[in-house]
Amino acid sequence: MDWEKLYENAKEWVYEAGDRIRSSFDKTLNIHTKSNPNDLVTDMDRETEQFFIEKIREAYPGHRILGEEGFGDTFTDLDGIVWIIDPIDGTMNFVHQQRNFAISIGIYEDGVGKIGLIYDIVHDELYHAFIGKGAFLNEKELPKLGKSVVKEAILALNITWVMQNDMIDHNMVIPLVRDARGARSYGSAALELIYVATGRVNAYLSPRLAPWDFAGGAVIVEELGGKVTDLHGNKLDFLNKSSIFAADPALHEEILNQYLKGGKW
Repeated sequence: MDWEKLYENAKEWVYEAGDRIRSSFDKTLNIHTKSNPNDLVTDMDRETEQFFIEKIREAYPGHRILGEEGFGDTFTDLDGIVWIIDPIDGTMNFVHQQRNFAISIGIYEDGVGKIGLIYDIVHDELYHAFIGKGAFLNEKELPKLGKSVVKEAILALNITWVMQNDMIDHNMVIPLVRDARGARSYGSAALELIYVATGRVNAYLSPRLAPWDFAGGAVIVEELGGKVTDLHGNKLDFLNKSSIFAADPALHEEILNQYLKGGKW
């Protein structure tokens, strides 16, 4: 496998897909719902996933594809080379704001992240990493993550987890949010992971995401020295939904040991 060529192809296809999405801004979108009225999908989500599938099938017929919209393969393992794709992460933002959404792709070999790409289409910012060779914003190399502490940290998390809900014990999250310097919610897991990678926020936490939400961002954060696990500190599950917790190692340890232990995530 020529990984350098694959890396260049993936970047080229992401840029092309981004152009297609930008061209849809002045058109009427056909919007559908999936699991609930707030779980939106547009024809552009579906068309973008199919665009990537066509490109991958033509260039790499032996590769497998796990995509949010379900046009890829069926999985019971992560053997071989697998592309994990979210054609538009942050669809609700795409529909309502035409801001704060991204294309997210993670390319894995036998379950190990090799390449991560997150494209912030509106700002024309492609964040990308090739394992062992650094992470970049467009052509500028990103610095490694430094150390941070809770009292000086900005957290990214959905504010609903701080209110009473049926998913988690919100009383465990309240002390963390109270002790941190601030909290933000952007509505796109891919971008929130990138904000961890670039130091715009210090940690990202979510109790339930799908593999396509975090596969690309996890590669980039880890390439910059960050730690990405579930909320128990375990390895991520790339075949099923999982909680996720990304931060620099020092902050990750502080939050995990002082705030998250014992939580029902």
